[in-house]
Amino acid sequence: MKLKTVTLGCKVNQYETEFVREGLLGIGYEDALDEQSADLCIVNTCTVTNEGDSKSRQVIRRLARDNPDSKIVVMGCYATRAPEEVAALPNVSEVVTDKRELPDLLGRFGVIDVPTGISGFARRHRAYVKVQDGCMLRCSFCIIPYVRPNLASRPAAHIADEVRRLVDAGHREVVLTGIHLGHYGVDWNRTLPKAEWTRLSHLVRSLAEVPGDFRVRMSSIEATEVTRELIDVMAEYPDKVTPHLHISMQSGSDGVLRRMRRRWGAKRFVDRCGLLKERLDRPAITTDIIVGFPGETDAEFAETVDVCHQVGFSKIHMFPFSPRRGTPAAEMGEQISKQTKHDRGVELARVEAELRDKYFASLEGMPLRVLVESPLTEENPNQQRAEGFIPSVPQHIGTSCRYAPVAIPADRAPIGEFVDVIAGPAAAGRINSACGVLQQ
Repeated sequence: MKLKTVTLGCKVNQYETEFVREGLLGIGYEDALDEQSADLCIVNTCTVTNEGDSKSRQVIRRLARDNPDSKIVVMGCYATRAPEEVAALPNVSEVVTDKRELPDLLGRFGVIDVPTGISGFARRHRAYVKVQDGCMLRCSFCIIPYVRPNLASRPAAHIADEVRRLVDAGHREVVLTGIHLGHYGVDWNRTLPKAEWTRLSHLVRSLAEVPGDFRVRMSSIEATEVTRELIDVMAEYPDKVTPHLHISMQSGSDGVLRRMRRRWGAKRFVDRCGLLKERLDRPAITTDIIVGFPGETDAEFAETVDVCHQVGFSKIHMFPFSPRRGTPAAEMGEQISKQTKHDRGVELARVEAELRDKYFASLEGMPLRVLVESPLTEENPNQQRAEGFIPSVPQHIGTSCRYAPVAIPADRAPIGEFVDVIAGPAAAGRINSACGVLQQ
């Protein structure tokens, strides 16, 4: 029996697809090659934007066309939001509307011993580990709390066992992910005295103490959840916990943040980033920003740019506001024109490049541990020469502990392993290793 899986959307979706795939491989399914027709297709959908819905439908129709005799099982947030719409698509045999049903889904296919986690992450050197599900907030632009409202944290022992399996399988980095990562343990804490609460910092500490040559990275977290306790754990285990946090900002304007129904103002965000910088040596801080939120004025956008400079982000994921049907923001007045969103996006991209280059320059001469991931290729060699980086020998590219891409001579950098380098000059949006591999 041949199997194909397709995942759209976030790291949590990618983990959940791998969970289902591994269960099916355990009972005899085999991954179909590109040219082979599959008997079963699993599609994990996304509904963050209207475009996510559209892409999910396109994928399902394409799979039905290319695998005419297949059964298609559809899960994910789009399946939860619009199950009848999904069920009407060609070859769809089952729609999973709640991710808590995944063990039951595997059971219906004949999986007797449903695992508590995964033991590998196909075709990746970095493995995602889902530790939490659900979000109880109601940001005005976001549909996810409506399709994943139930908080559920995984037992720390199950997560630690899973990390051990992944490390044994050769993964050198595990990325902790969740729908609202910082709410790990909140579902348990509601019934316990505060002294017995479980927090994300407790989980990270327990994983940092797992033996093995690997590191832990956290995915997106909210500013209010960057606690002193979490920072202390990062400082205590510098070789196991990466000095990098992706702290979701969305806007640096208090007025926009109120309309977004976020839980803090810009000053509090900057202060939390300041705590991180005080405790750790040159941590990488990355973020998400929405430009062109309804009613955003030029002055409010300028406030966002100012906060970016105050924090000194090393990377900014920028999104032009896209009205999401079913959310309050989609019904707000003063929608911003596409041209204005485009212009602000261009300006923010310029700011990001400036801040990235400044951060990379601050790392020059610093030891960095790099996970080597793939050969370095350039689609546009003229652009490469224009930016001043002409490799004289084959290069591999990897990701440093501080989330900066690093180019290393291929003969010194085996793919899938850690190498320790000295950060050299930055060029072409990455750092070049100045001294090759350090002696251990």
